[in-house]
Amino acid sequence: MKGKVAIVTGAATGIGYAIAQELLARGARVLLNDSDANLAATAAAALNAGTSPAPHQAPQNRCMAFPGDAADLHFVKKMVNTAVKEFGRLDITIANAGLTAFGDFLSYTPEMLEKILRLNLTGTFFLAQAAAQQMKHQREGGSILFTSSVTGHQAHKGLVAYGMTKAALEMLAKGLVIELSPHRITVNTVAPGATMTERTAEDPTYEKTWSQLTPMGRPASPEDIAKAVAFLVSPEARHITGQTLVVDGGWIATSPGPQ
Repeated sequence: MKGKVAIVTGAATGIGYAIAQELLARGARVLLNDSDANLAATAAAALNAGTSPAPHQAPQNRCMAFPGDAADLHFVKKMVNTAVKEFGRLDITIANAGLTAFGDFLSYTPEMLEKILRLNLTGTFFLAQAAAQQMKHQREGGSILFTSSVTGHQAHKGLVAYGMTKAALEMLAKGLVIELSPHRITVNTVAPGATMTERTAEDPTYEKTWSQLTPMGRPASPEDIAKAVAFLVSPEARHITGQTLVVDGGWIATSPGPQ
């Protein structure tokens, strides 16, 4: 991926951070987005330090923090324009930012639904649009990837709205095959299962519970998801589009729920 330029949203921590780290390790330059400006700056600094060729050398600064609301359509366009201005082009866009919101269906409010739709769907849709417009202009193809979830495949208590948005992202990837294949732009989705991130680690029972429920004997690490993402946006996957790769250690094959 040397010379490639990527946008990764929701990338200051967890899966997004691991994706940015993986792309940098493979030679790409990354515009790292997160809604938290301090976290974004800290993440970018850490990643730049990690890309130095030797401890005594200065950071290469191949990762740029660009904090902001990935659901805001004006910001989304600015993000794409900034990637091109700073790095000269845009080859890969990973819409990883998303809101996980538990809520009982019978008491779910319009405000709750609007909030999750705004980030998970509207922001993702228009980021893909802006990225595709730039890739079309470059006439060299590109890769777009959405982060879905196993809850888009299997019902999970309290996550009706969330699962609905994730299933919709997978349909968006399929639909864009018709729109974007003529421009040699691939569009795929990765669907993580239970994953050990900073957020899930706050639950002291999470790792033990999902180690018991996952056929492979453990929840995923962010790096497991990042490796799958890196493959789907790499030249090795140039003939794969409209697909969803589930990375869940076999969970939806058996689908046991927490007891």
